[in-house]
Amino acid sequence: MKKIVTIALAAGVAAFASSANAQLITNKDLSLPMAITIAQTAIESCKAQGYNVSAHVLGRNGEILVSMRGDNTGPHTLENSFKKAWTSRAQRAPSINFANTLKDNPTAGARSLSNMVPAQGALPINIGMETIGAIGISGAPGGDKDEACAKLGIDKVAADLR
Repeated sequence: MKKIVTIALAAGVAAFASSANAQLITNKDLSLPMAITIAQTAIESCKAQGYNVSAHVLGRNGEILVSMRGDNTGPHTLENSFKKAWTSRAQRAPSINFANTLKDNPTAGARSLSNMVPAQGALPINIGMETIGAIGISGAPGGDKDEACAKLGIDKVAADLR
């Protein structure tokens, strides 16, 4: 009888403990209209400077929200903008940080992960310190120019990122 009471008590404690920790996670995520605005602004900003680029905007979990191949861009720019965005989202940092890490440590483990690319041109999209997505740009003559256009895309919706 004592064993049954002990087992029942343990089960009750476990049920209480798990229900106390079983709370929903609430997140703020990029909406599709916001992701489209970010990508279009970035592409248009680059176009105004004479650069034909492609853009990817990824969501919180790295899912593709927007994929745009700009007019007159090379076929490689669409894949490259995705990989830059993926790198930024995975690292929660500008994609140039990963490139710099590999310069200092060419055998870094993340080097062999799918879709990671050591190239400048992508930025994380944050609400405060929380990364909720990333934008990657490819096609301008230099990653610094890609990154500058990505920043303009994020800046366009900055007031809504709260």
